[in-house]
Amino acid sequence: MEINPNFSANARNDFNLVSRAKDGDQKAYAELMQRYKDSIYFMALKMVNNKDDAMDLTVETFGKAFENLEKYKPDFAFSTWLFRIATNNCIDFIRKKRLNVVSLHTLSEEDGEEKHMQVRAEGLNPEETSIKKQESEKLKHIVEQLPLRYRTLIILRYYDEQSYEEIAQQLDIPLGTVKAQLFRARDLMGNIINRKKKNLRSDF
Repeated sequence: MEINPNFSANARNDFNLVSRAKDGDQKAYAELMQRYKDSIYFMALKMVNNKDDAMDLTVETFGKAFENLEKYKPDFAFSTWLFRIATNNCIDFIRKKRLNVVSLHTLSEEDGEEKHMQVRAEGLNPEETSIKKQESEKLKHIVEQLPLRYRTLIILRYYDEQSYEEIAQQLDIPLGTVKAQLFRARDLMGNIINRKKKNLRSDF
């Protein structure tokens, strides 16, 4: 495997350490970690603003990097690859920890206004938590009325927060089919919501 001729001296040294690590040299692993653990930690700390979380994310970053060392290509410096893993790791952590709200913007009211429904939220006061719970139950009830294939897609996309590509791979169906069926699923959910509204009005 050829090294990038534009590599700096440090990047070349890293490349040699990575090569040794791939061969099972534990000292090479330790040296790579020693080189970058502080930089990764302070970057994570800046992103998540919590020392314990930053330390956990630092450990996870090196774990992921070392587990996937065979995927590293010397087209760019090891440090670039490592920091990309760390950044993505922190973003995933922040996304999971923040207010987890699902807004189904495509579910429109009859008057043209968008229907927003929230699935789950953390760190709210008791009244807000009660409201979120009620909305979550409403949405869950609507999702349960969908045919299985559409229900599965909604769960994977909006509850598990998977990308279209991840869903296509998991279900072994074309990407275009995923997008089309999700559009249809949201349309069906909109119909269910509108039908419930009409039934509610007829009761008065």
